[in-house]
Amino acid sequence: MAQTVVQVDAFTNQLFAGNPAAVCVMSQAADADWMQALAAEMNLSETAFLYPVEDGFHLRWFTPAAEVDLCGHATLASAHTLWSEGHLKPNQEARFHTRSGLLTATLSDDWITLNFPSNPVQPAELPPALQAGLRHLPVKFTGKDAKHYLVELESEAAVRELAPDFSLIASLPMQGVIITSQADGSEFDFVSRFFAPTIGINEDPVTGAAHCSLAPYWQEKLGKSAFLAYQASARGGVVKVRCDCDRVFLSGQAVTVMRGELVG
Repeated sequence: MAQTVVQVDAFTNQLFAGNPAAVCVMSQAADADWMQALAAEMNLSETAFLYPVEDGFHLRWFTPAAEVDLCGHATLASAHTLWSEGHLKPNQEARFHTRSGLLTATLSDDWITLNFPSNPVQPAELPPALQAGLRHLPVKFTGKDAKHYLVELESEAAVRELAPDFSLIASLPMQGVIITSQADGSEFDFVSRFFAPTIGINEDPVTGAAHCSLAPYWQEKLGKSAFLAYQASARGGVVKVRCDCDRVFLSGQAVTVMRGELVG
């Protein structure tokens, strides 16, 4: 039987915006090398692979270069695919068993809400390579977790206009760099961008997993727990964010762009 692959734009309600992901719903587990090869062939920031298990679906995420432990937009795209392709009814919760534990998704009024783990960062020194990679812009805060740096810049304009040196960022011993600032009087609470050249993604258009760190960071700074966020990449995307203890709820929309079948 031919294997169907669906391409979805996530964290947007418009075609050719948000963050594209490929989704492959399989009948059973597949070889990791095959999944990595398909992800490289799709050449999107993430390709999601899932198959049914007891109480939900097993889910893995691959960039063109590596498997990752958590991906928000490809999870949103996976949930969208399960409902739009008839694997689940719209009123059924999508349950994903992953390297990051059980993740769930619900659908309401065309908005998909993901239940993800919170991932606060701790204050850290700004490495010289990162400072240079960010063009020596003034920095208000630097933090990190096990895999990412989070850097707050002075303004939304600084975030939007930054042209980073990806070769320097790729030299860091971390998977990615989140940059952020409070929004400058717009409808949004904060803006961000995400760079991950070490795993084959110079700039990710909209990064759900980054908001697992951004949410607790801005909760502490702004003194509230619900936000409307914008990831200011060239494609752009809107994320509704809510903190609840050690969980972060990320809401976004998604649209199917294309559907194809693998041959061979």
